[in-house]
Amino acid sequence: MLKKVARWVAPGACAAVAVWVLATRWGSVLSAHPAYLVLLLAVGAEGLLGLIRPVRFRWLVLPLVLVVPLAWLRPFPADGTPLAAGVQVVDRWDSIELRPERGTPTEGLVFFQGARVDARAYLPLLSRVAERGALVVVVKAPLDFAVLAPTSGLLDEHPWITRWTSAGHSLGGVAASSFAADDDRVRGLLLWASYPSQDLSGRDLDVTSISGDRVGFSSPQVVLDKRPLLPSDTRYEVVPGAVHAFFGDYGPQPGDGEPSTGRANAQDRIVEVSAEALGL
Repeated sequence: MLKKVARWVAPGACAAVAVWVLATRWGSVLSAHPAYLVLLLAVGAEGLLGLIRPVRFRWLVLPLVLVVPLAWLRPFPADGTPLAAGVQVVDRWDSIELRPERGTPTEGLVFFQGARVDARAYLPLLSRVAERGALVVVVKAPLDFAVLAPTSGLLDEHPWITRWTSAGHSLGGVAASSFAADDDRVRGLLLWASYPSQDLSGRDLDVTSISGDRVGFSSPQVVLDKRPLLPSDTRYEVVPGAVHAFFGDYGPQPGDGEPSTGRANAQDRIVEVSAEALGL
């Protein structure tokens, strides 16, 4: 009986999850690092094959194990907010570059996305930073998990940048902290509703931490508890009324706090403090 049920349920689940994610998040999946798309297509194809003709159950074990994680990894989509004028966008398979149209920037910002968030959701805010004269490189992480992003050679393509700042939102801030610790060319660290996972208190880094007092994740208290991991001269900025999802443009996020200010007002302050952190 179990084998008969598995004959249809197992491949059906594999195919259904792949179709559901692609149908509801096609734009986000297509624009992201290709790892997620490859997994979805592989699991979906295995499921369809199992529906078309009988296959041994053991061939479906791995795709079946991946069904729940793949469904959970369905990204929060960018809401299509327009980017700032005066910025050129270069979209690659592993990153998105924002370049100011005027002048040659010497300040560089490497940005790591929050977990399960479409990297494009950060472009509206970051384009306003780039517009002021910085090169911004938004890393596309495998499966939209910044801690999985390869960083070797990330800065080598931009030798004209004389000062780099590593930045990230939420889990992306953890990745940004690790990158700042590993690459001596990084002189600054910018945390959006985040904190480091390692001790950077003895490092020569210019650190700015921006959080919101209504954030449901990486709450102000958690940020406060992590202060010993950062240099003593770290700048801390709390945006009144801001929630976790205000640090990007991807809509509300389950488990987040309730805002007491408008998204636009909060983001104006986030952009202003971020630009100040880069000396812009």
